[in-house]
Amino acid sequence: MSPLRRSPFLLVLVLVGVLAGCTTVAGTPTAAPAPTPDALNRYYSQTLSWGPCAPFATSSDAARSFGDPRFDCAKLEVPLDYAKPDGKTAQIAVLRARSTGTPQQRIGSLLVNPGGPGAPGTEAAAGLVDKVGPGITNRFDLVGFDPRGVGASRPSLDCLTDAEQDRYRAQVFADPSPAGVAAAEAHSKQYADLCAQRVGTDVLANVGTRDVVKDMDILRQVLGDEKVTYYGYSYGTSIGSTYAEAFPSRVRAMVLDGAVDPTQDTITGTVDQSAGFQQAFDAYGAWCTTQANCPLGRDPKAATATFQKLVQPLIDRPVRTGDPTRTLGFQDAITGVSQALYLRALWPALSVGISRLAGGDGSLLLTLADLYYSRGADGKYSNMLEAFQAISCMDNTRVTAPADVAKLVDGQYAAAPFTDTGRGPVDAKDPCAYWPVPPTMAPHTPKADGIPPVVVVSVTGDPATPYQAGVDLAKDLNGRLLKVDGTQHTAGYQGTKCVDDKLTAYLTDGTLPAEGASCVLSGS
Repeated sequence: MSPLRRSPFLLVLVLVGVLAGCTTVAGTPTAAPAPTPDALNRYYSQTLSWGPCAPFATSSDAARSFGDPRFDCAKLEVPLDYAKPDGKTAQIAVLRARSTGTPQQRIGSLLVNPGGPGAPGTEAAAGLVDKVGPGITNRFDLVGFDPRGVGASRPSLDCLTDAEQDRYRAQVFADPSPAGVAAAEAHSKQYADLCAQRVGTDVLANVGTRDVVKDMDILRQVLGDEKVTYYGYSYGTSIGSTYAEAFPSRVRAMVLDGAVDPTQDTITGTVDQSAGFQQAFDAYGAWCTTQANCPLGRDPKAATATFQKLVQPLIDRPVRTGDPTRTLGFQDAITGVSQALYLRALWPALSVGISRLAGGDGSLLLTLADLYYSRGADGKYSNMLEAFQAISCMDNTRVTAPADVAKLVDGQYAAAPFTDTGRGPVDAKDPCAYWPVPPTMAPHTPKADGIPPVVVVSVTGDPATPYQAGVDLAKDLNGRLLKVDGTQHTAGYQGTKCVDDKLTAYLTDGTLPAEGASCVLSGS
């Protein structure tokens, strides 16, 4: 199956060009922040050296946008291992778009993270600056940071060469026999071993969200903010909720959009996510079958079966693409379709891609899969997926017992039949089962006593972070839920005025959406 993930909002930005209660957030009295441990004083008291952002670009898209004179960039120094603050250090890449308002209008910094895990926040901030509107840019410096190991931050989570990435994603493990399972597990172990050799276990042990939020608190202080104002998309909601737990007295306001539920274990979360993608595929199929020339026919109930007939032959017979050196196989076809399910605006392009596949041309679906894998036209990859793997292994429970592996893999197949190989599930352990260092987080109910009310945005048809996860997170954090009707991954500052106006009012003035508030995605 395709490694369906909590995809970053950034990928949507790249592809489509964008992508009444009240609380006095600014003045709510809270307990004073806990004193900074002496061993970390040198990090909390550092001064950032701001300069041009061009050297921070790690992709062609970033290279085009980072030359904008509105942006400046810097590196934040943090301990690699917080248990050894005098030991090795890491450098966190930071991009800032300065507030365009008067000093009297400025509230502080708005930190943003686009998710993944593995998506660079520097690129997200650069992509958002023209989307959030003057209600935000007049009041805040918009600040994005690449979490440790990600993007331009160093050391980098770089496990595979570009050629190895091409080969790795092209392999399909569709043989459910013991020999097939053994081959798939050898593949997973090889990946984990390469990461350990090339990145180092000391780095891998300290890239989880537990450590990212400590970096974020240093950044808050260095930026001059007494309390953090934060917007997290997708996995970025995990950063937000974990920060709130670790530093509850240092939260001013927080929007969590496309929630990751911290109470779920790996099996439950993965199966629920697979069901979310199937729900999105079904919604796409229902729409497609009403359109002229739909490649899935006219019966929405048959859409999945029709799609299976088109993609399952790719296991043995990949089809040509526009690049004579590359073909489209089963895995990339599923990944390309999954990428297009993140945003309803991509459905027409998805139909074209599936139509071309039916004619023996896999070019468009391969382009969508390349976007998912962050592969540029020059054949070079960012480290987004490698970082995704490494951070996920540190944040989640490992699935190693044969019965649990079967429960996970079989559950994915049952939940998302559009990804089915037609040959039965391959009950093989994934790379996290072979990871050389133990996880640093575990499923739990978040507890963040004393934080001001947060806003959780949840889309009813979100494929990657299902709606119920947002409902549950809002309840657990005693926050306010903003329900958004539609089929899309995350909702804020993506063209739906109803959503954006409510979020801007909250971030600037502390005005919460009304109890039971809801919006409908534009274009739904």
